[in-house]
Order: sequence, then structure tokens, then C-alpha cells
Amino acid sequence: MKKVRFGIIGLGLMGREFGSAVARWCHLTGMNARPEITAVCARNPQSYKWFTDNFETIKVVTDDYRELLASEEVDAVYCAVPHHLHQQFYIDIIEAGKHLLGEKPFGIDKPANDAINECISKHPEVFVRCSSEFPFFPPMQRIGKMIEEDAFGPIIEVNSGFLHSSDLNPNKAINWKRMIEYNGEYGCLGDLGLHPCHMPFKAGWTPKNVRAILSNLVPERPDKEGNRVPCATWDNGTMLCDAEDPRSGQLFPLTIKAQRIAPGETDTWYFEIKGMKACARWSSSNPRRFEVLEYTGGEQAWRHIDMGWEVAFEGITGPIFEFGFTDAIQQMWAAFLYELTEGQPKSRFASCVTPEEAALTHRLFTAALRSHAQGTVETV
Repeated sequence: MKKVRFGIIGLGLMGREFGSAVARWCHLTGMNARPEITAVCARNPQSYKWFTDNFETIKVVTDDYRELLASEEVDAVYCAVPHHLHQQFYIDIIEAGKHLLGEKPFGIDKPANDAINECISKHPEVFVRCSSEFPFFPPMQRIGKMIEEDAFGPIIEVNSGFLHSSDLNPNKAINWKRMIEYNGEYGCLGDLGLHPCHMPFKAGWTPKNVRAILSNLVPERPDKEGNRVPCATWDNGTMLCDAEDPRSGQLFPLTIKAQRIAPGETDTWYFEIKGMKACARWSSSNPRRFEVLEYTGGEQAWRHIDMGWEVAFEGITGPIFEFGFTDAIQQMWAAFLYELTEGQPKSRFASCVTPEEAALTHRLFTAALRSHAQGTVETV
């Protein structure tokens, strides 16, 4: 089995999730490659301990990411840092010849993303992808197969979103994701928006234009000392687009939502597709439940199917058991390792976000900012 040695830059929540996926890599049964964590980097030394306690393979521990990039013990990097650091860090990683799985939005704004993509084009030997776990849930894999089989027929409409209520409390202390200088002008779009874009963009449903409505519902928050300070980032965003069905060439409405203030929602992804031959929908609020309507004439009725561990990359879990977020993380990493080592994805929907797809989100989000500011429909 091929070993890919990883450095992690940014040892927060998602860095630890990657570590957990690596620790139980034996869970997967059909992989020809496995990750090994050999280096970690963060500004806060207290974050090192969890990694060094759990991974004897680590050889480099540093607060300087350039030291990690200079190490011959590192083949690839997972980089999870605030958005304002993406451009410099991602370019340095690529120029160091390290394969990269980066975090969304892949640059704080479009100029930053353009610079990253220019660097990628100069280094075709480096494999680069962006993180998003959404399509790896079993119902979403089922929807992906239906899209590939043209089971939906001509598309009527598609709705996709990522909702949570983490900012509903106006007294929640501000952090970097609520500061424009670190998170960017996109606000919730940059922080959450790539996730609901992932599936539509994999399907080839490219937005032609957008009418966006953005909301800053809590314009002030307390800082760590309790002082009220400006909170200027967008909390919620709704984007209505004309998207093109590549099979028919016809346009259909594509609605994408990204909300930090959605009362009652914890961390909810949802996806709905309506077609002339079939419809399907799924929400992570009931992650096993796959709903499908297949129209052959006569009565129209939704079927509810409780799916088990039916995945792109096989593992030891029996198919009747539940699939969860940590499984989606591991499936995403399996997709990254598979494409890195095999030279192509296992399937269209068992693959990570490409740089081209991330660039399309930047065109969409930039147009959305113009649309909201001017009250207009903007070309993407």
C-alpha cells in the first residue's frame, strides 16, 4: 500500500478530524494508499499535544509553516487556516512541491483565488483539491448516480443549502469568522457557501446569473473583554440563479442558501432536485432518510428510504448501520488519496472540489455581492 506523508497546518477542529480519519484508516478495505501524519504546525503550542500524544509518526512540530514545507518528511499538506492566509500559504505549499487539500473558500476573495489558480497552472505536477464533505453521505451518492443516469429528465429546479443557528445568540463573542479582515467581504458565503455549491457544480449546473439577498442580522457583538464591537460580515445569504442543464441546454432556477442564523438548525445540509421524470431530496437533519419520487404516469408519491452505510469507498461497517459526519470526513480523504495516487477520481461524485469549481464559487459570490449592493441580477 502506498504511503502518503502529510503535514497539517492549522490544528483546530478540522485538523483533528483529519487526524481521527487517519488513525482509523484500517476502517477502509479497498484503498491502495494510506495517509501518515509526519508534521504539524500551529501558532498555539497547546494544540500540539493531542497530535503528538496520538501519532508516533510525527517528526516535525513547529510554529513556522515554512519549516514544515522544507521537510523531506512531507509529501502533502492539509491546510486549515483563516481565509486571509489562504493566498500566501497555498501558493507557498504548491511552490514547495507539496500536494494540497485546502479549505474553502480557497482565497479570501476573487483576486486571491485568481493568484492561487495561477500558481496551480504553473505546477501541474502538484495535486490540489478543496475540502467539502457534503456529497459523501449515502443519499447524496445515490442522487449522484441518478444524475449520471439521467434519471431526473429535464430539470425543473434545484435547491441546495447549508444552515446553522450558531450565531442566533447576539451575545456570542465575535471571532475571526465574523471579521471582514480575516473572513472577507463574502461573510457567510465564503465560510459556508462552497458546501451547497459542491453538488450542483459537480453535476455541471453552472450559474449564468444571480440575484442575491444578504443579511447582517447582528451588527455588533462583544469581544473577549465584553466590549461591543462592529460585526460587519453577512450572517445569511440567499442566491437565486439561472443555471443551465448541460443535457438539454435549458435554464432552470438554482437556489443556494448559506445561513449562520437559521433558528433550530444545528449544522444542516440539504439538497433537493426536481425533474420531469423524478425528484429527490435529502437533509442532514435526518441523515439516513432518502426521499425519491419517480413519475411514470398516474399517481405521484414520495418514497422514503432509510439508507445505511452505502458508500463510495468500502469499509468494514455493515450496510445496515448508520453513516455519520466522521464517516463523511474519511470518505472525502479517501477520495483525495484515491485521485492523487490513481490519477483520476473513482467517480464524478466521489471526488473533492476542484480548483476550477472553487473558482466558480468566487465568480458567483463576487457577483452576489454586486447583486445585493445594487438590487440587480448580475452575470456570473
